[in-house]
Formats: sequence, structure tokens, C-alpha cells
Amino acid sequence: MSYKQRLPNWLTNSRIFVIPLMLGAFYLPAPEKYWLPAAIFLYACVTDFFDGYLARKWQVGSTFGRVLDPIADKLLVAVALFMLVKEGRADVLPAVAILCREILVSGLREFLIELRVSMPVTHLAKYKTALQMFALFLLLLGPGVPPETYMNEVGRVLLWIAAGLTLVTGYVYLQTGLKHMAEP
Repeated sequence: MSYKQRLPNWLTNSRIFVIPLMLGAFYLPAPEKYWLPAAIFLYACVTDFFDGYLARKWQVGSTFGRVLDPIADKLLVAVALFMLVKEGRADVLPAVAILCREILVSGLREFLIELRVSMPVTHLAKYKTALQMFALFLLLLGPGVPPETYMNEVGRVLLWIAAGLTLVTGYVYLQTGLKHMAEP
């Protein structure tokens, strides 16, 4: 197996492996407890882009990658949201909306796979993911930068907007799933 075949899956796996590191970094003293989780999260966001990009470019997509990539994303986002909410750096309602939508979409995808129905990611969902990742990065880093940057405030507003997009895209996916559930 060539490096081109292995690299995209290695990048996906590395996102899962850094999650405990990000979690542990929350318990470091300041300012490391802000900078290190943000840096790890940024690494994960970059690898999320490149694993899919390289797999498509090199035409080495795999079932392993298609299954593990969204799991890695959901684990990363869930841990970041839990820790940010725990520390009072993110609001509970958008966090719950985002996590509930992820569980709903995962369940729908699993159901539709059994029916051999594809549920591709929409452009709006891709924008939602990018906005959500940017918001989480700002919230992770926020207390580690001067307050006049308003990073916390901007991160919170963007997380609420991402949660709104989460509800919209979740509804679209639900409608798609319900159509196929109604079929005999």
C-alpha cells in the first residue's frame, strides 16, 4: 500500500488520537489551557480538510475513511463543546442543538445505508461545519488573548449562528430520511 493510500486515513486517525491530548490540555495552567487546546483543535481542523481533499485528489477514498472521518469530527466537536460549556465559555443551548443534530444525522445515515440510499453532505452543511469549527477555535483560544480582541464574544455569536444552521441542515436531512422511511 502506497503512502498516498495510507496518508488520508492516517490523518483521520490522528484526529482521534489528539482528542485525549486536547481534553488533557484543558487542565493545564493558564495560558497553556487556552493555547494548547486551540492549537490541537486547529490541527484537527486542518487534517479534516486534507484527509478528504487528498483522498479525492489521489482517488484513494476508502470505506474506512468514509466511516471514520465523520466519527472523528463528531468526537472532536463533542469534546470541545463539553469542555467549553463546563468552563462557561460556551452556551448550553447551541451546544445541545449541535450535538443532537449530529446524533440525528448519524442515525439517519445509518438507516439510509441499510436501504442503499445515499445522503450526501449539502453545501449549507459544509458552511455550517466551517463556521462551527471557527467558532469553537475562537472559544478555545479566547481567554488566552487580550480581551479587546472580543474573541470570546465573536465565538459565542458564531456558535449560535452555527447552531441555527445546524437546525436548518438537520431538518433538511430529516426530511430526506422521512421520505425514505415512508416508502414500503
